[in-house]
Amino acid sequence: MTLTQAEKAAVITIWTKVATQADAIGAESLERLFSSYPQTKTYFPHFDLSQGSTQLRGHGSKVMNAIGEAVKNIDDIRGALAKLSELHAYILRVDPVNFKLLSHCILCSVAARYPSDFTPEVHAAWDKFLSSVSSVLTEKYR
Repeated sequence: MTLTQAEKAAVITIWTKVATQADAIGAESLERLFSSYPQTKTYFPHFDLSQGSTQLRGHGSKVMNAIGEAVKNIDDIRGALAKLSELHAYILRVDPVNFKLLSHCILCSVAARYPSDFTPEVHAAWDKFLSSVSSVLTEKYR
């Protein structure tokens, strides 16, 4: 899925805002994920999944750092996330559908934080971008 130049610009523009609150948005996105899709908690039996926990904030930070790497390497998301894809496929064995669920939660969290900036065009660009990220993360499953 190739992003147009306008879509790339929209993703990067919003990311400059998101990056300043990435840790909080990451934790909020995971809270949304676990609340909306409780079956995803099975991958974190060793985590304290209560709202605002240190482990939840730490993993949210890791998630958003990966999104930041994808933004920084928007023309080579596959290369930027190759190791992460291998980790989740071969070691952690995360069900691929969970990447799409988390992408949706990230989209909701970003839209809720920046409603005036999250126009339909920006929403579509971020949805396409996060779909690309999810696709890259599930490639090793094939």
